[in-house]
Amino acid sequence: MNGEEIKEVQEETPITAETQDPQESESEPSESAAETTKEAAEEETSESKEEAVQEEKDEKEAKKKKFFGKKEKEKEAEYLIRIAELEGECARLKNEYLKAYADTENTRKRLQQDFDNRFKYRIQSFAIEILPAIDNLERALAQPRTAENESYVKGVEMIYNQLMHALKQEGVEPVDPLNEEFDANFHQALMSEKVEGIEPNQVIQVLQKGYKLKDRILRPAMVKVSE
Repeated sequence: MNGEEIKEVQEETPITAETQDPQESESEPSESAAETTKEAAEEETSESKEEAVQEEKDEKEAKKKKFFGKKEKEKEAEYLIRIAELEGECARLKNEYLKAYADTENTRKRLQQDFDNRFKYRIQSFAIEILPAIDNLERALAQPRTAENESYVKGVEMIYNQLMHALKQEGVEPVDPLNEEFDANFHQALMSEKVEGIEPNQVIQVLQKGYKLKDRILRPAMVKVSE
């Protein structure tokens, strides 16, 4: 084999990893490791930055919650104070309402009672004024009857009966306590006398009849009482 053929064989033979320079093959792994380390460092730096950002966010959120939590507590305290004030005001107004209602009810009852009494005893003034006329009619009827005055006596008697009937319709009745026990609420003792066979404090004579209007005395009966 001559020199030209050897040169052609060498040109045709491919260059493989085995035929490469050992220094070139050793440099390639070093560069790859450096790139990997660089990437890892960059990732670590990125993660550290993210963690720092997240921590900052968490810290801001915690401060925000703390701030608003304090505000909420202050508002809650204000609301509680306001509720207490409103409850006190409500109790005061309720008490005033009950007092006003009680006063109004008492006034209504008093006015109703006054009205009932006025209606019940509406004839009282007239009855008191007419009693002396009744006394005079009774004195006239107590006089002896004769043929000459018979007609007059009958006329007076009719007038007397009509007046007494009208007064009775309005609740006016005479108080004639003869032979009854003396009662200072209805009787007025003008004199006393000791009488045998009669117990003390008994009405033995009616000097002037008394009158009452329903349950109210108009005029007490004037009487003589036994001792």
